[in-house]
Amino acid sequence: MSLLSARGLAKSYGEVAVFAGVDLDLQPGEIVALLGESGSGKSTLLNCLAGLDEADAGQIVLDGADLRALDDEGRSALRRRALGFVFQAFHLLPHLSVADNVALPLRLLGEADDGRVAAMLSAVDLAGLAGRMPRQLSGGQLQRVAIARALVHRPRLVLADEPTGNLDPRHAGEVLTLLRQCTRDVGAACLLVTHSEVAAQAADRRLRLDEAGLHEA
Repeated sequence: MSLLSARGLAKSYGEVAVFAGVDLDLQPGEIVALLGESGSGKSTLLNCLAGLDEADAGQIVLDGADLRALDDEGRSALRRRALGFVFQAFHLLPHLSVADNVALPLRLLGEADDGRVAAMLSAVDLAGLAGRMPRQLSGGQLQRVAIARALVHRPRLVLADEPTGNLDPRHAGEVLTLLRQCTRDVGAACLLVTHSEVAAQAADRRLRLDEAGLHEA
């Protein structure tokens, strides 16, 4: 059974069609790279799959739940439980420390666990920066905090928008290894938007989004 299944997704802004007729299945344990030119709608598709943006048509079933049939409260609860999202702009809370940003998903679930936070920071090579504030970090460090936050609650689905875009080759490789470990250990699926050939090659499948829709790359 697919962990995520989308059928006939379409999205427009006014008269401008972003994408249409998108069908997608993600299986537990797989990493899928989403490719496409800038402006092709990749980030918008991720937002629709997460229920952060509303598709104009189609169905999305995430971990057995019909996402588009849920109200706002139901979508929020599903995201907290089942979804990890790595935003391209990080979206860290500036008034919280690195450790507190990473701990946020666990606290929202009522599962505060300092040990799991420390282990996740160690996994992204940030163990010594737990008390720093986001403004004190480099772009690459902010990216790794965002990835740690997305994975700490062991989500069923990881949606990652350019997760290696701000990272040097060593840390990019470590992040891809971490994503692989996450999918394997908890039976999660990962859909990652990337322009990196290294990241794309590390995926199990590659899909391309363009005027023709979503298709194998």
